[in-house]
Amino acid sequence: MTGRSRVLAMQHVGGVSPVLVRRDLFLARTLCSHGPSQPREKRPEEVALGLYHRLTALGAALGHSIRQRASSTAKTWWDRYEEFVGLNEVREAQGNVTEEEKRLRMTYLRAEDSEREKFSLFSAAVRESHEKERTRAERTKNWSLIGSVLGALIGVAGSTYVNRVRLQELKALLLEAQKGPVSLQEAIREQASSYSLQQRDLRDLVADLKGLVQAGTAQSSLSQAGSSPTRDRDTDVLSAALREQLSHSRQVRSRLEGLREQLDGLEKTMSQVAGVVQLAKAAAHPGLVESADGALPVSLLEQGSVIMALSDTEQRLEAQVNRNTVCGTLVTCATFVAILPVLYMLFRAS
Repeated sequence: MTGRSRVLAMQHVGGVSPVLVRRDLFLARTLCSHGPSQPREKRPEEVALGLYHRLTALGAALGHSIRQRASSTAKTWWDRYEEFVGLNEVREAQGNVTEEEKRLRMTYLRAEDSEREKFSLFSAAVRESHEKERTRAERTKNWSLIGSVLGALIGVAGSTYVNRVRLQELKALLLEAQKGPVSLQEAIREQASSYSLQQRDLRDLVADLKGLVQAGTAQSSLSQAGSSPTRDRDTDVLSAALREQLSHSRQVRSRLEGLREQLDGLEKTMSQVAGVVQLAKAAAHPGLVESADGALPVSLLEQGSVIMALSDTEQRLEAQVNRNTVCGTLVTCATFVAILPVLYMLFRAS
């Protein structure tokens, strides 16, 4: 009875099914049933100890079975709860997300490796481009140096040619200035001689006219009819001579006006030449002080002094141009000789 009451109490407490209770009761009865008659009876302590051990084993087995059933029931209800709530879908979605994350992570790692490789290729290309640019800059610098040297040589040659051309023009101008006064003086002498001859002819003609007028007035009272043809003839001769003299006077006047214009032009040319001479003297002798009003000296207006000044200026300018040409050539040669080692080193380095 005590075993049955215990089983019922355990059933009431644990809420176990009746089938399990009956099975446990059968096991308890079997274990608690009296065995075959022992030759001797056990002591109560042994019986109690054996019963205690049996009850302990039975409790352990019962607890194990209860735990299994409880765990299976809890698992079943938990599965139902998960299915009802949707945790399975969440778990599947989480698994899919994890797989997608792994796939994206692998894609990211591959993209990162590709980016690193492309960046290394880009760095190599940039480095190669910089090297090419540096090489091109060196080559351009060398060519620019060569071009500057050639430009300097061409400039020196051009300046030398221009100086020589200007010197030739100045020589021609000086020769014209030297030849001009001589021819002009000869023309002036010729015109002056012709003018003096014309003046003498005019004086003789006036004297003849006076004599004819006096003779005509004296003879007018003597013969009026007989002298009329002679007087007409003398009048015709006189008018022809007057017309010829008038034409000669007009020619002389026109020539004198032309000579005056030539003299004015020659004076302007001489003033320009004198200014050029003064500038050349000032360039050759900077210590000389110019006159206050800038007027030309009187001695330069004379023919001999002008010719001497022009020849002196010509010689001085020629010497100065030659000296400048020689100096420019020497400087160019020295520069070229100094630049040759630099060009050699640059080409050797490149």
